[in-house]
Amino acid sequence: MSSIADNLGSVTRRIQKATLQAGRDAGSVSLLAVSKTRSAEELREAAAAGQLTFGENYLQEALDKISELSDMADIEWHFIGPIQSNKTRQIASAFAWVHSVDRLKVARRLSEHRGTGLPPLNICLQVNINNEQSKSGCRPDELPELVSEISQLPGLTLRGLMAIPDPDQNESGLRESFRRLATIIKDLKRDFPEAGPLDTLSIGMSGDLEMAIAEGSTCVRVGSAVFGERPQKS
Repeated sequence: MSSIADNLGSVTRRIQKATLQAGRDAGSVSLLAVSKTRSAEELREAAAAGQLTFGENYLQEALDKISELSDMADIEWHFIGPIQSNKTRQIASAFAWVHSVDRLKVARRLSEHRGTGLPPLNICLQVNINNEQSKSGCRPDELPELVSEISQLPGLTLRGLMAIPDPDQNESGLRESFRRLATIIKDLKRDFPEAGPLDTLSIGMSGDLEMAIAEGSTCVRVGSAVFGERPQKS
């Protein structure tokens, strides 16, 4: 069985190769290790190998790990799961990034709850790019109004977009979804220069990161290729 350090090396090489093949600058794509259901010790092993950014989906699980790994001040925590309004206070306090903001109410609450002693919370707007009924995210046509409103909230910095395209699409459809997201963020950056950096496109996972990078991803969210497959429940 490969170690987490070995897996990280393999994923890093994949990212570097895809970045080079896309004609993009080395280091322009970051790796976010998706660590939901993984133990604090597994994260500690990844951190020892140089991986310091972790994405968590479940708040209480994440808070437990944040507490257990509080001696590792260099770790940067990203929340990437669905957000319940009654959890925004804890999310705003504990994380550096939130990738899954999909409505103004949540953004306002995150802004209100971000402590004055903390830097602004980096956020990405989650886009339901394929209009899936079962998936969170705003519609692409809702983005201009959201960007305009959120850019005025003091506790937040709007960094970009996140999406999980329909995995049942064929390769052509998936590539088109990634390409459409890249076009959308480019248009938003042009139309709302005051909104924030809008420098982050959080797309691509273990199985499709090369395609996502080719179409403009700046952050790939990788779980199984880093930590191995999760054990099947009996």
